[in-house]
Amino acid sequence: MRIQYTVFSGLLAGLLVGCGTSAYDLRAYTQSDGLVGVHTIKTAKESETQGVAEAECKKKGKRRAVFVESRTTVNDRFPITNLYMCRD
Repeated sequence: MRIQYTVFSGLLAGLLVGCGTSAYDLRAYTQSDGLVGVHTIKTAKESETQGVAEAECKKKGKRRAVFVESRTTVNDRFPITNLYMCRD
């Protein structure tokens, strides 16, 4: 009985972690003018890119990331770059 509970708990935890993460990797960087850029794919949700940008802004001591613009790139893996401005 104890082994079945352990296996069930492990499967449930794996399922929850697998559903909670995105299927692609978003990359954040900081430009020389202070804007935060997020390399993304076309099917990425705005909330996901906003979350990555806010995490990068928190590293800089800011609380929010405000969307500025979206640019297309020549990169095959990440064809879109979203730019955000960090605010307090």
